[in-house]
Amino acid sequence: MRLISVCPSNTELLHYLDLSDDLVGVDDYSDWPFQIQSLPRVGPDLNIDLDKVEALKPDLVFASLSVPGMEKNVEQLKERNIPYVIVPNPKTLTEVGDAIQFVANAVNCPERGKELRNKFDSILSQYREIKQGLSTTYNIYWEWWPKPVFTPGRDNWLTEISDLAGGSNVFESQSASSVQTDWEEVRSTNPDVIAICWVGVSKNKINEKNILNRAGWKEISAIKNKQLYILEEPLFCRPSPRLLLGLSKIANLLHPNSYPTYTGKDLLLQND
Repeated sequence: MRLISVCPSNTELLHYLDLSDDLVGVDDYSDWPFQIQSLPRVGPDLNIDLDKVEALKPDLVFASLSVPGMEKNVEQLKERNIPYVIVPNPKTLTEVGDAIQFVANAVNCPERGKELRNKFDSILSQYREIKQGLSTTYNIYWEWWPKPVFTPGRDNWLTEISDLAGGSNVFESQSASSVQTDWEEVRSTNPDVIAICWVGVSKNKINEKNILNRAGWKEISAIKNKQLYILEEPLFCRPSPRLLLGLSKIANLLHPNSYPTYTGKDLLLQND
């Protein structure tokens, strides 16, 4: 099949299903796996160039509604009679597993989807079991964006990842996927760990000194104990199986002697 993905998480889902070779085009922000770097680009996810999409003659386009404004892409695909599916927008790790199966069914490889889903679920089960044996947990502040300040709330996979990694999200009491707050409120929570992963920003473009210089932040436990981490945004901010790599990373930072280390090199996320 000739497939096009117009969202980075969809591109990653297709790769985990071993379908990268079927991709004939991707959005501008898709950056993984390496194999897709030479593919034609059809524009940023909020402003897809439908002329480019149509010219590539796709058998199926994988769309998304994960960000407000993506509705326009779906409307234009429908107007042009370009075959498409909308991948559900996961809020939890379980729903990421559902998305694996959804994409697999859409390309008529349900057994491959089932195989990956089972492996995905088995890794989550392993983390749940390890977490039960931990004697210490850590409060984590996650920062998605600095101005205005946004952080995940209860209805977000990062709250679930925090728990599975032997921690807790300091904003988990707020029933929302994303919470707008400010640095003073963050300071008042006095987190044990600060995890910075700004959406769409590479970690090497984040200046740690600017974070350390925020008013009153040098008194936060995380800063005092050198538990400030600048993390890879793609491993924490996209609803794809790569979230398991993010889970592995934060779990090993919190409890380095308790959790296994996973890599993303093979499609089944097998142990290193």
